[in-house]
Amino acid sequence: MRRMHVLPAHTLITAPPVGPAADRAWRQLLAGWAVLLVLTLLWDFSGLDVAVMRQIGTPAGFALQHHPVLEHLLHDRLRQVYSVVLVLAWIWALVPARWSAASGPDRRLAVLLGTAGLVLINLIKHRSTTSCPWDWQLFGGAAEIVSHWSWGVRDGGPGRCFPGGHASTGMGFLALALPWLVPRQPNLLTPARREALQRRGWRWLLAALAVGVLCGVVQSLRGAHPPSHTLWTLVICGGVALAGWRLWPLKAGAGVASPAQAQAQRQVHQHADHDGAQNAFAPEEPGGPCRR
Repeated sequence: MRRMHVLPAHTLITAPPVGPAADRAWRQLLAGWAVLLVLTLLWDFSGLDVAVMRQIGTPAGFALQHHPVLEHLLHDRLRQVYSVVLVLAWIWALVPARWSAASGPDRRLAVLLGTAGLVLINLIKHRSTTSCPWDWQLFGGAAEIVSHWSWGVRDGGPGRCFPGGHASTGMGFLALALPWLVPRQPNLLTPARREALQRRGWRWLLAALAVGVLCGVVQSLRGAHPPSHTLWTLVICGGVALAGWRLWPLKAGAGVASPAQAQAQRQVHQHADHDGAQNAFAPEEPGGPCRR
C-alpha cells in the first residue's frame, strides 16, 4: 500500500495558490496589476495631471473645495465609516468564525496586507515633498508644479500630498477579496463551492475599486489630488496585497492540507453529494426517525 507523505507542522510553504481556478484568477490579478502599472507610468509622463486640474480649478482656487457633499459627506463621514469597517475587518480576521467560508489564516493575512498598504501610503505621504493642487501657484497657492518623481525637491508648498490618502479608503480593502478569489488551500473546496466563492471575491474587488475611485474623484474635484495620486494609491495597495499573498509563508500543518487530508475531504464531499441525491427521493421509513 502506497504511503502518503505528510509534511511536518513546522514546514513553511511560500508557493502560489494552486488549482486551475485559483491559478486562472491569480494570473488575471497579476496581469491586471501589470497593465495598471504601465498605464499609471504613461499617465505620469504624459503631463495630463495639470491638464485635468486646469479643467477643474481656476486662478482663484477650486469652487468645490468646501462643497458640503464632497467635503463633509464623501470625505469626513466616509473616513469615519472606513474606520468602523477596518475595526470590523480585524474582528472578522481574529475571531473564529465557523460561518465564514474563508479560513482563519487567509482572513488574518488579507486584513494584515490591507492594513500594511494603508500604513505604507501614509508613510510615503509623510515623506513626500509634493504639494496638493490647491497649493499650486496655478490655482492661487504658493507651490510650483514639481513632479512627485523629483524626490527631495521642495516645491515651495507644504508637501505631504502624494499619493492619495483618501482613495486608500477603498483600495486598502482590495486584499480582502483574495481569500475568496485565490484561497491558499483550494484543494479543500469542491468546484461548485470554489466558483461561488470566486464570484463573491470578484464582487468584493469591484466594490473596493468603486469606493476607491469615488474617493479619488472627490479629492480631484476638491483640488486635493490629481488623478495620478489616485492611480499610484491603487498600484501600491494592489502590489502590497499581491506580493504579500504570494510570499507570506504558511505552515503546512496550519491551514494547508496534506495530500491524505485533501483526499479524505474530497471523498467526504463526494459521498455527501451522492447520499444527498439518493435521499432526496427516498421514501421515509415507516415509524423510523427522519434522517437529516
